[in-house]
Amino acid sequence: MKRTVLAVLATTMLIAGGAFAAEDAALKAAIAAPSRTPANVERDVYRHPYETLSFFGIKPTMTVVELAPGGGWYTEILAPYLRDHGKLIAAGDDLASPDANERKGAERFMARLNAKPEVYNKVALGVFSPPRKYEFAPAGSVDMVLTFRNVHNWMETGPDNLKVLFGSVYASLKKGGVFGVVEHRLPASKTQDKDASTGYMHEKYVIGLAEAAGFKLADKSEVNANPKDDAEHKNGVWALPPTYANKDEDRAKYKAIGESDRMTLKFVKP
Repeated sequence: MKRTVLAVLATTMLIAGGAFAAEDAALKAAIAAPSRTPANVERDVYRHPYETLSFFGIKPTMTVVELAPGGGWYTEILAPYLRDHGKLIAAGDDLASPDANERKGAERFMARLNAKPEVYNKVALGVFSPPRKYEFAPAGSVDMVLTFRNVHNWMETGPDNLKVLFGSVYASLKKGGVFGVVEHRLPASKTQDKDASTGYMHEKYVIGLAEAAGFKLADKSEVNANPKDDAEHKNGVWALPPTYANKDEDRAKYKAIGESDRMTLKFVKP
């Protein structure tokens, strides 16, 4: 009788939740890894890495591209998580770029990886340098592409280049592959400027960019929402932590707000 009750309970949870999955112990271990930078760990309260990556449906056996990893906040988690059974491709600045600042960015990222080979020596490198170069994965080879707070940076490349950019992501994914996006969210009542100069973007606009490339919106989550953030700040999103672009001006106010209100969108390649 006990086994029957448990079976019924499991079936009920499958129906009610749409999916009944055990907690991802490997993901929790990667988030808790001592190799992470302490200052980055402090930001987990704002970025919700376990909930975010679980929402996207990540698995340790996947081939995953991280677009524009920047300082490597998520790389610290993705690299150990995918190290043994999957593959992480960090697609960022070009070491051979004609732009000196981009080369320096690529060199800093490489130095970060080389400093901890026991964590990062299996990370593959690709180039994601909009609008000039997209060389990060063969067509149809990737299970998941992730990008965190980057779409606003691509806006200045213009609508034609945005089509190419989103098209490169679409092409890299396998059929059924996932494109996960986290971005600073502009309230629908505010005007979206063409370059997203405040760092904030309309959720509807981001969805439109992905759908124009062929993606289908599978789901959205409020896991990274912050109702304290009204997106009305001098110097835009960078007024908030951790940047504090206004330095000591209203610092206590911005600290109380925390990091930005963010959309979390899951797209699928049909």
